[in-house]
This record gives sequence, structure tokens and C-alpha cells, in this order.
Amino acid sequence: MMKEISAEIISANTAGKSWAAVFSDLIKARLTTLVLLTTAVGFYIGEIGSINFILFFNTLAATGLVAAGASALNQLLEREYDAKMRRTQDRPLPSGRLQPTTVAIFGGVGSVAGLIYLALAVNLLTSVLGAVTLVSYLFIYTPLKRVTWLNTAIGAIPGALPPLMGWTAARNELGGQGWVLFAILAFWQMPHFFAIAWIYRDEYAKAGFVMLPNVDADGKRTGQQTVSHTFALLIASLCPFIFKMAGTIYLAGAIILGAGFLFCALQFSRQLTLARARQLFLASIIYLPLLLTLMVWDKVK
Repeated sequence: MMKEISAEIISANTAGKSWAAVFSDLIKARLTTLVLLTTAVGFYIGEIGSINFILFFNTLAATGLVAAGASALNQLLEREYDAKMRRTQDRPLPSGRLQPTTVAIFGGVGSVAGLIYLALAVNLLTSVLGAVTLVSYLFIYTPLKRVTWLNTAIGAIPGALPPLMGWTAARNELGGQGWVLFAILAFWQMPHFFAIAWIYRDEYAKAGFVMLPNVDADGKRTGQQTVSHTFALLIASLCPFIFKMAGTIYLAGAIILGAGFLFCALQFSRQLTLARARQLFLASIIYLPLLLTLMVWDKVK
């Protein structure tokens, strides 16, 4: 069975893409990388004393399996809609490079194997959080995208669980500091996705996805939601200092980064143009890795 899957992926060369590019698209490599990055930060911040590198490796490997499997299954569920959007029509399923059975097997095996791996090599709590992430992403957030614009808020939950999973992998317990990491990721996703939804609002509408920019004719609510969540993010980003997770260098950096991000959100809300949306999107992808880097660098030992 796995040989057949490998053969099908490799055969994608004939369709104009290397097997590596097809596999990268299948697992949504950039999203999976973000999941692993935030999980790693959660683990490092949560670890007391020296790093347990074996546990760290097992956490990332298992989480990577779950994330890759979830990405494949998401594309399986949305293949009909992906085919209607220019930004997604070249994915493995709508382009015909892979078949649904192949993706279903890969996604199902990867997800289940990852959850079992977490339970056996990390701890049961982290595996349960992984299962919650998987189920909420596939069976709550994904169908809600065609029902209500509130899907963005719902989708922020599975998107924010990886750093909490990293925390529980290191601590084997839930705690206020772990939820701080969750809050930062949850609030960050809102302006990030509102920027994307504004840029591709016509394509989302064509595919039948209900995003706030599609139902907000003048963009006023989109701008308000963007600013309010970015401001909430600024407040949440101060909590690692308040909870003694990071020091004063982090605090100064969080204030500067948060103020810059909030400025971009305000500019977007005042001028609802593609240029401002792209500026906000760029600010979001600069903000998060810099904030996490500061947190790791200035961790309170």
C-alpha cells in the first residue's frame, strides 16, 4: 500500500512538479513548519532545567505526523472547493497529481500514528490535545468555513494548541503559563487571517467560503475586528513577562513589535486596500517569529 502511495507521488514528475514539491503541498509545509516552531517554543519555555533532547525530538516528530496528516485530510475534505480558487487549484488533489484514496491513506495513517506516538513516547495529555486539535480542525473549523465567518475564531483554537502541546510535553500538566502561549497564538491568527481573507475575498466567495470580508460590504467590521484582536494580542504578549516566563528584554521587544503590528492593523482599518492588507499580512509573518525568538532568548531560567 505504501509503495503504491510513493509511486503515485513520484509520478507527479510527469505532471510538471517534483515529488518533493507535491509532498510539500500535501502536508502544507509552511503551516506544518509553523506548528513545529510553536510546539518547540512551548516545549522550551515549559522545560525546567536542561532540555531532554530525546523527549524534544519525540514531541516534534509526533506532532509533525499529526500536522502533516491533518493537512492532507483537510485537502481531501476541501478538494472540490480548492479547485475553484486560483491560489489552491494547483494543490495535489484538484490538479489531479494525487488521488483521494492516496491522500486519505496518507492523512489517516499519519494522524493516527502521530497521536499514538505522542501517547507512548511523550505523554497522554499531549496526545489528547493533539486529538482535540485534529478533530476541531477537520470536523468543526473546516465545515464551518462554508457556514459562518466565525469560522476564523473557531479555527484559531486548533491553530493555537501546538505551543500548549509543547508545554504539556515538557511539563505533563496544564497551567496558566501554557495558556498564555495559547492566547498569543490565538489572537495572532485573527489579523493574520483577516488580511488573507481580504486579499482573496473574491476567490473565497467564488468557492463558497464564508469569510468576514465577503459578508462585510464596506469592510468596517473587518477593520474593527482586525484592530481589536491585534490590540488583544499586544496585551497577551505582555503576559510572559507578568508570569515570569521571560525578562525585560522580551518585554521591551514585545511592546515595540506589538505597537508596530497594531499600527499596521490601524492603517488597514482606515484604508481597506489590497496594499494595506498585504502590509498587514507581511507584518504578521514578521511579528510572530521575532516575538517567539525574543521569548526563547530571554527565558527566565
